[in-house]
Amino acid sequence: MAETEAKWYVAHTYSGYENKVKADLEKTIENRNLEDTILEVSVPTMEVVEVKNGQKKVVEKKLFPGYVLVRMIMNEDTWYIVRNTRGVTGFVGMKASDPTPLSDEEVRNLGMGPKKRNVVVDYQVGDEVIAISGAWRDTTGRIAAINQQKQTVTIMVEMFGRETPVELGVTEVKKKT
Repeated sequence: MAETEAKWYVAHTYSGYENKVKADLEKTIENRNLEDTILEVSVPTMEVVEVKNGQKKVVEKKLFPGYVLVRMIMNEDTWYIVRNTRGVTGFVGMKASDPTPLSDEEVRNLGMGPKKRNVVVDYQVGDEVIAISGAWRDTTGRIAAINQQKQTVTIMVEMFGRETPVELGVTEVKKKT
């Protein structure tokens, strides 16, 4: 299914369970290989300066206590998985069984729209790089593509006598010197 079919939905949670719901849902998505239908889970926060006893301290505050935002392609399976995650009490919408997605304007106002990231890297397509972390650590390959939006780099590595593409995070490789 196309990623463009995905919409943002709001799941209501028990107060204080937002991060636990996010973690549990992400684990379920990974275990059931649902990355193509449940694309992102978010607990929007903002930095706030608190002053206690004359001391300034920057803390993260939840923008919407009791709510988790989920970007997904709504179908019976995804609805069931999110709805039955421990700590979720339901979806926001006219009927619990028919959640209402956020409008494009609401998504933009929340800053949750397509993220345009400018990743500054010291390598480019065609450069030889070495993986510096993860399962591919110390593997050398040539860069075939750099995806700014996903912050990934695809390198071609020699495996079983042929070149194979491997996708890594932009911070997982460095230019070979």
